This record gives sequence, structure tokens and C-alpha cells, in this order.
Amino acid sequence: MTKKIRKMYEWLLADEWENRDPSKTPQGKGEPAPPIQKTMSVLTQCVSLPPVANLNLGNVSVRDAILRRSSRRVFSNEPLSLEELSYLLWATAGIRGIRKEGESAFRMVPSGGCRHPIETYLLINRIDGISPGLYHFQPFEHDLCFIREIPNQSEQIKNMCLGKVFCADAPVLFVWTAIPYRTEWCFGSVSPKLIAQDSGHICQNLYLAAESIGCGTCAVGAYHQHHADRLIGLDGINEFVIYMAPVGKQM
Repeated sequence: MTKKIRKMYEWLLADEWENRDPSKTPQGKGEPAPPIQKTMSVLTQCVSLPPVANLNLGNVSVRDAILRRSSRRVFSNEPLSLEELSYLLWATAGIRGIRKEGESAFRMVPSGGCRHPIETYLLINRIDGISPGLYHFQPFEHDLCFIREIPNQSEQIKNMCLGKVFCADAPVLFVWTAIPYRTEWCFGSVSPKLIAQDSGHICQNLYLAAESIGCGTCAVGAYHQHHADRLIGLDGINEFVIYMAPVGKQM
């Protein structure tokens, strides 16, 4: 590891856990916990997704899903069904129960301190019954809420993703954002490491869930940060894009 690269990782390699003082975090000071779900200020319509308990999807064994897991960049032109999208959202961001009322909730993925700082947005292209555009997933209601249409959506996605056509042409692009204060409230200076880990947990669940229904995905970490934040409508500080992945039917 060169000195220059190591310098970039100093925040990650520092032994912050040893020096961490929980009493100095917002939680330790008695400040209220941040909301555990983002409420959109302007919503024109929300789609109630099919309850996962009623779906007959994802019956592939865990062993087989892990064995088949691969980064897939070529998809068929077939749209995803609303049931398939409901299943993928449940697998990556679904709620299993409340841990502490108003403070934290159990989900389908692990998260440091059960803080779950990640929000899910979708750039939809071809989903049966849903118009193209930008949407936000509300996990507690299991709703998909429309935010706005994106002019020249495919071209904007391609530019945001540094020319990756498979992101622009996929039926749906999952875009995950981080709200860092959810984790900082509890963990302070060690939060960047935990938030990065949390995004990885979610994306791996998407890989396995996609494989289990004959779909595929590819984790995307190479994108233009400022373009991505602007396209989703974020300030890039209190919330910012951290990861993304297109999903489509396997060829």
C-alpha cells in the first residue's frame, strides 16, 4: 500500500473504537433519535406493493442462490412484474419488526446498532403497471412513492454511471443513499465504516434475491457522485448516494 493510498484510508484504519466515548454521541447526550424512515415532502402518488406473504417467489435454495450469484450486465428486454419488484424491495429493505418504538427497527439485513442509515430509491424504466421515473421506497408501508419524471432518463443515467449502458437500459436501477446522522447519533466518529458495511449487506441481499427469481444485478460503485446526488434530489451532505445496482431478467 503506497503512502498516498494509506493516507486516504486513515479514517478507516484508525482505532476509533478504543478511543470512542459513547457519552459524547448525540445518543449519549440524551438527544432524540433521528427518524427511522424518510418521509417525502411532496408525493403525487404511491403504489401499494403486493404483500410478500402472498407471493410465490424466491423458492430457490440459499445454497443454489449463492452458487449462481454473479455480476450480470446483460438483461433481456422483458419488464419486471410488480410482484418481483415487491419481493426484491422486501429482501433488501423490508421490515421484520420494531426494536425500539420510534428509534430503530429490525430489517432483512444487518446494520450496526440497528441504525439502518440506507434509503432506497428506484429509477424505473420497465416495470409492469408503473410509469418510468424516480421513486422512493417506504418500507414501513411497503409502498413505492413517485417523486418525478426524469427527462431523457436513460441518457441521464448513462452519464451519471460513467457511460454504463447496462445501467441505463435495465428495467430498474436501485439507488441507495446514506443518511449519516442515523448512525452518527449512536456511534459518532466510527460511523463511516459502519455505513459502508451496511450498504454492502443490502447489495448482497439483492444479488441473492435476484438470482432466486431468475433476475440478475451488478453492484455499481463507479459513478459521478455530484450527478447522482443531483439526479436523486439530495444535498450531498445530510444525504448522498452511496451505491447502486441495475436489475433485469436474465437472458
